[in-house]
Amino acid sequence: MAQSGKGKLNFRCPSCFMRDIDIDMFYEEAKQEYYCLRCSFTGSLADVLRLNEMARFRYRAMGLRVVDFGEDNQPPKFEPHRGGSL
Repeated sequence: MAQSGKGKLNFRCPSCFMRDIDIDMFYEEAKQEYYCLRCSFTGSLADVLRLNEMARFRYRAMGLRVVDFGEDNQPPKFEPHRGGSL
């Protein structure tokens, strides 16, 4: 989601995002923690960044296409996905 340059940067809720729900978190300055209205996740900035990194790991190959699965114990071969072409 895009956001304007004003104010503190919004983060996605890692708990909701792992379930494919895109929800922004809110920041509470008094407690210095982020919270989600949908799933009641709360955490510090370090917690949110660590868990969002796990989500990036999950979707790391989203823009790639598998061209060869290879033999046993070898990683698959990827190439960049060209939308609409075969």
